[in-house]
Amino acid sequence: MVKKILLVHVFFFLGVSFLSVQAQTEIKLKPADQPQTISKHIYGHFAEHLGRSIYDGLYVGDTSKIPNTDGVRNDIIQALKDIDIPNLRWPGGCFADTYHWKDGIGPKEDRPTIVNQWWGGVTEDNSFGTHNFLNLCEELDCEPYLAGNVGSGTVQEFTDWLQYVNHAEGSPMAKLRKENGREEPWDVKFWGVGNEPWGCGGNMDAEYYADVYKQYATFMTSWSNENDLYRIASGPSGGDYHWMEVLMSEIPKSLMEGVALHSYSVIDWENKGPATGFTEDHYFSTMTEALKMDEYITKHSEIMDKYDPENEVGLIVDEWGGWYDVEEGTNPGFLYQQNTMRDAMIAGATLNIFNNHSRRVKMANLAQTVNVLQAVALTKGSKMILTPTYYVLKMYKVHQDAELIPVEFNSPDYSFNGKSLPAISVSASRAEDGKVHISLTNIDAKKSNTVKIDLSGLDLKKLSAEILTSDNLQDHNTFENPEKILPQAFTKFKNRNDNLELEIPPFSVIVFEAE
Repeated sequence: MVKKILLVHVFFFLGVSFLSVQAQTEIKLKPADQPQTISKHIYGHFAEHLGRSIYDGLYVGDTSKIPNTDGVRNDIIQALKDIDIPNLRWPGGCFADTYHWKDGIGPKEDRPTIVNQWWGGVTEDNSFGTHNFLNLCEELDCEPYLAGNVGSGTVQEFTDWLQYVNHAEGSPMAKLRKENGREEPWDVKFWGVGNEPWGCGGNMDAEYYADVYKQYATFMTSWSNENDLYRIASGPSGGDYHWMEVLMSEIPKSLMEGVALHSYSVIDWENKGPATGFTEDHYFSTMTEALKMDEYITKHSEIMDKYDPENEVGLIVDEWGGWYDVEEGTNPGFLYQQNTMRDAMIAGATLNIFNNHSRRVKMANLAQTVNVLQAVALTKGSKMILTPTYYVLKMYKVHQDAELIPVEFNSPDYSFNGKSLPAISVSASRAEDGKVHISLTNIDAKKSNTVKIDLSGLDLKKLSAEILTSDNLQDHNTFENPEKILPQAFTKFKNRNDNLELEIPPFSVIVFEAE
């Protein structure tokens, strides 16, 4: 598959010289055995009541001088629309299992102030609640994904919330919703039954949670044939295959439409390393963790296939992304970190993994949207900046609801200190309008890689491409220089007899469009 032709050359890119010994990587796009759609919901997001995610992030209040719609910043609304956000998960995370939804409805002056025990021990006034969130999702034209309180709540509280947002009329909760100014139900489809019950959601074991889940799921109904509920069990962390085995074997498929998976790219939970001033050692270790996503999905899918050969239950990766030490001088409970080209590599490689596993992966949620962890946007007063991760999502949105084109290739190695990782990741799809998109990520910190893509049989006449890269891995957008990293047109490729040839620079993402 790989032609072992060694090329010794000096590659000059963006003023940086790279001495590299390369083998050409041949990528073949092949027809699928069965048509398979990359669900748009793989490109979902997550906004938790955590640090400056909601307050002073998404939400500034309707009296703010910052332009807003019902208190939500207009610049963030537009940014999320521009990446075709398909769904948004709220209110947590760990916060979900301490959140009592009735605290966030009704007149704001009557809402209780609560303590966020998980994230910084700060108080909040519940001014952003169910109506704010669901109305925001309507403004964004995206699906809401509500995470319900199982850890400190009750079945009654959970089903009351469901009735409040989904029942049209004639019930106590529908009446209460109308009294609070919303006549029509929102018809929320996606519901998470708790969050991380193996940890902050109750420190349960898998067998206990499976019984709890069945109890909650039994009492959930949509009251509508047009919008049946999609109930998501809180699944494992990383490689906890026992947890998945228990849920798949103990919970009837009639009670479960999805199982969640959480996996963060963390070097060491006790010493995560800096977000910007990191070394190549830090970077290689982070990418090692990020690329484990492929192994986790593969092995969890094998377990799911054993109990669900019909592929009726979706794998929902509703928390993923890079996690580092917080920025100096910020509240450690707020999880505020900068976002560099390293994060673009995590995003590009991870989304390629999700696309290629789209038979089983039906939804994913990047953690998190604004000012927390691997955010797509950062705010400071009236200013907002978009991160390298944001631009990867913008480039990759062409894969949403497109038909997967399987790819076949052997990746060259990215080697560091005697260890190796696959340098190149690829995914491809055909959109409804017939256009083919190919996304490539090269995570190598130093070396460009020569790639040849076989386009024969696709009958493609026109090619264009965008690239996201920079001079240094540690580069990032700042409030002083918000456009340091932006996608640029990429023209350094040749198409000879349906063979697309290019050199993909170190730590860069390229997306081709062919028609």
